[in-house]
Amino acid sequence: MKVVAIVGSIRKDSLNKKLAEYIKSRYSNKLDLEILTLNDIPMYNQDIENDPPQAVVDFKAKVKAADAVLWLTPEYNGTVPGVLVNVIDWLSRVDKVMIGKPSIVMGASMGILGTVKAQMHLRDILFAGGVGSPVLIGNEVYVGSAHTKFNAKGSLTDEGTVKFLDSVIDNFITWMKKFQ
Repeated sequence: MKVVAIVGSIRKDSLNKKLAEYIKSRYSNKLDLEILTLNDIPMYNQDIENDPPQAVVDFKAKVKAADAVLWLTPEYNGTVPGVLVNVIDWLSRVDKVMIGKPSIVMGASMGILGTVKAQMHLRDILFAGGVGSPVLIGNEVYVGSAHTKFNAKGSLTDEGTVKFLDSVIDNFITWMKKFQ
């Protein structure tokens, strides 16, 4: 199954990017995962939405071609980062590539709650009319104190988190098959 991971942080050492890279590596026999970054996505502008920059065209094409989307969000000021909302604005306009596309939401943070508030907000956004993405519920992944759970090579070392992630990924794959 082809899945794109959209990492909601542009920070070089993003914990959410580390989580995406770990998932890509650990589940490479189950998922064809491509990690998309937001560094080159310009601010959404309705004046150019019908003729967007090439970076937006390419990004939307990758999302459209995927079977599902894995969203990885940090939490800034109790909500979703602006760069993530910006890309959702692009995805929800004109050809609306997210409508009906299955999603799962995860997040990693240094705080103990592991992006709980941001994930709640992101789920609300994904349910919005122009986005319309069904989201797997009951399999929430909140990686709190994430800076203590990755080793220097980027591997997730907390066994409880790894076991839980194993079950969530299996549940996600089973759920995604319903959309094919």
